[in-house]
Order: sequence, then C-alpha cells, then structure tokens
Amino acid sequence: MTREKRRDDDVLSPGQEAPPLPELASWVELEGCFNFRDLGGYATRDGRTLRTGRVYRADGLQELSPRDLDHLCGERALGHVIDLRSSVEVEAHGRGGIAARATIHPVPLFEQTRESAAGEMARNMPGNMGDLYFLMLTAASGPIARVVGLLAEVDAPAVFHCAAGKDRTGLISALLLSLLDVPDETIVADYAVSRRNLDRINARLDASETYQRLMNDLPDGAYDADPEAMRHFLARVRAEHGSFEAFAEGAGIDAALRGRLRERLLA
Repeated sequence: MTREKRRDDDVLSPGQEAPPLPELASWVELEGCFNFRDLGGYATRDGRTLRTGRVYRADGLQELSPRDLDHLCGERALGHVIDLRSSVEVEAHGRGGIAARATIHPVPLFEQTRESAAGEMARNMPGNMGDLYFLMLTAASGPIARVVGLLAEVDAPAVFHCAAGKDRTGLISALLLSLLDVPDETIVADYAVSRRNLDRINARLDASETYQRLMNDLPDGAYDADPEAMRHFLARVRAEHGSFEAFAEGAGIDAALRGRLRERLLA
C-alpha cells in the first residue's frame, strides 16, 4: 500500500498557501489526542442545529494527559466513552486514564483475534476506501445500531472513537449526521477535517506493530481522509439501500430510536 496523504490536485505549489480549513468542526485542542471535535453546530436541511457539547468524535484516547482529562471530564462534563476498537487494539494500547473518569462502553465494530485480523482483512478488502466504508457499514450493522442507541439514550456528553478518528469514527459520524438530515457537503467536509493532524495520527499508527499490520492490508488512501472516499460511500449507500433511513430500519435503528436521537441532539 502506498502511503499517500493527498491526491495530486491537493499538492501545493512552492510558495502557495494552504486553503483555510472549513469552518465546521469545533476543534478541541488536547495534548494527547489529535482528532477530538464536537459535532455540535452543524445545520440540518430543515433549519435545525446539532446541540453543542452533546456528542464528540475522536481518535485514540489512551494518551490523554491529566490536563486533558480535567478539561474533558471536568469543564466539558464528558461522561461516556464509546470505544469502537477491537479487544486486540485495547489489549495492545489500553484505554488510559479516561477509564477512571467516564463510563466506558466497549462496542467493537469488528472483533478479531490477533491471529485472524490481518488474513481476514486481506481476503475481503475492496479496492478503495469508499467501498471499504460501505463494507464496514454492512458487516457491522449490529454494533453500529448499538452505538446509535447509546447516543440517543446516554445521560451525559459522550464521545465515540477508534484509533485514527476518521474511518470507523468517520463511518459512525456520516451515518449519524445523515440520520439527522445534515447535508452531504457538510458530512464530506467534516470527514476531511481529519486531515488537520494526519501526520501526527499516522505517526502514532506507524509506531504500533498492531496498526502496522492492519494498515498494510488497507486500500490506497488509508493514510488520508480524501473527501472523494466519503462522497463515494454516501452515494453507494443510497444506490444499494435507497436512503440512510432504509439502511437504519434494516439494521434495527427504527423510527422511534431515530426520533429519540433527534430529540436529544437537535435544537
């Protein structure tokens, strides 16, 4: 796999300034986490807005500093952590100090043993990240429904996270925002905001033998957050299922649950 982080048309010419990041995600600057942000503030098609301080998305939380923990669990009153990682990842890297400060909900999207993970992934790997996200959505519909149910029911601010905060976490974010009727262009831009700290995220992954094995079997683009991957994913879900609501119904995310999600998260 080539370690590409940008498409050719994203490469800057000498002396050219990088374009400003979209004014979308409310970034939370932390010492030990590189992709932590509030999904609040996004507008829906019907004129409503996601409440701030209710749901966050993030990369690995295991290296949060004491100052980070005080900020998240104190000032932001973070009470719930939905961990999308497998037991292999948790065993290798732990959960860190957040486990003593918030309620942990282990909801691995893919539960694999150390011995089977690489081979299974290689045998079923599609050719691009958008198709991989669709495969993940289909294969992990049960755990995904569990995550949505938790976000509709928890009694305090919650964060869902994986290792990089862009693939499993990006998939959950895309589904969540789609069910809340956030426009596609916002969902795509939210996904691409992960590029802000990609070098730091990728360096952390590359330093881990566990993630080196997993990343080597992923399609080209796995080290990036290319907006085209998310556009492809959104289009394929609608081509295969008709709508995100139709997928949700089949996955057990019924209209009543979607209603509770909207009641909790929309202003």
